Parts: sequence; C-alpha cells; structure tokens
Amino acid sequence: MQYNIRGENIEVTPALRDYVEKKIGRLERYFENTSSTSCHVTMRVLRGEQTVEVTIPMPGVILRAEDTHDDMYAAIDLVIEKLERQIRKHKTKVNRKYRQQGGASEVFLDAEPVFAEAVDDVESDGSEIVRTKRFNLKPMDAEEAVLQMDMLGHSFFVFSNAETEEVNVVYRRKDGRYGLIEPEQVS
Repeated sequence: MQYNIRGENIEVTPALRDYVEKKIGRLERYFENTSSTSCHVTMRVLRGEQTVEVTIPMPGVILRAEDTHDDMYAAIDLVIEKLERQIRKHKTKVNRKYRQQGGASEVFLDAEPVFAEAVDDVESDGSEIVRTKRFNLKPMDAEEAVLQMDMLGHSFFVFSNAETEEVNVVYRRKDGRYGLIEPEQVS
C-alpha cells in the first residue's frame, strides 16, 4: 500500500508516520491485492482537537473514516477501528449476497472505481455552487448503494440502477431508515 500522509497545523513526525503505516497496514489482511492501492491520511489540529481522516479508494469501494480525540495516537486507533468495522460489515453483506451468485472476491478485484475525479468550481449567479463532483455511475442495486453510502459516511448516494439502467438516489431518512428516489417518466 502506498501512503500519502499530510498534516494540517501539525508536523508529521517519523514516529507518527510509522504508527499510521503500522496501523493501516493491519487492514491489508482484509484484501487480496493492495500493492497498487493508495491510502490518504490527513492529520489536523484545530482548537486543541486532533483529527485523523483516512480515505482508501479500493476497486468498487471507497473506505473512509474520520475521528477526533485529545491525543493523535488515540485518534489514529479510533479511525482504524472504524475502518475495520466498515470492512467487516461490507464484506459480510457483499459475501452473503454474492455467495448465492458465485464469486465473492470478484467484488473487490474486477469492479471499476466509483469516483473518477472531483473538481472544484464556483459560479456567481445568485445560487453559488462551490464544488462539483464527477464520478462513474457503477451499475448496482439499491442495497449495494446503501452499503456504499454508509462506507463513505454520506447521507445520500447517486448510482445507476442495474435493473432499470436509470440514475437513482438512496438517502438516509431522519428516522434512520433509507429512502430510494427513482425518476418518473413524464408523458
């Protein structure tokens, strides 16, 4: 795994770098091939709180976790625990689903990356758009889209519905359950 570790308002010491690499290296046991995988770690200190954010784009899955603590080493430990829970939850659900269809390991090896690029853009015509994201719409079912949304820690997720071949959105409702938005054909 290739590490991209950077600090905001903190110097990334060799000890911190070694600790991060050692802890994140434990996650490699969950995947078959991580040689070309990059791991983006951002450590920041703001008003005495130390935050660690880790993003690991894998084929078909983006693992992301963030945590804040008074101690940077403790924050790193908390982030790793979150990532391990995400991985176990995702692999259990995906394996259960694909065990019936065959080839569970294919989910992590042959799938295309979900996000291709993110572009910052600003317009000034009253309603200001401060960021534009572009990504490949991977065909999937609503259940897999909910998994992706939870893995990213977002409240909604846009995807291409594999059954209808239309763009759909899943979202987390205020009651904790999930909703699905499908386009309606105008006649």
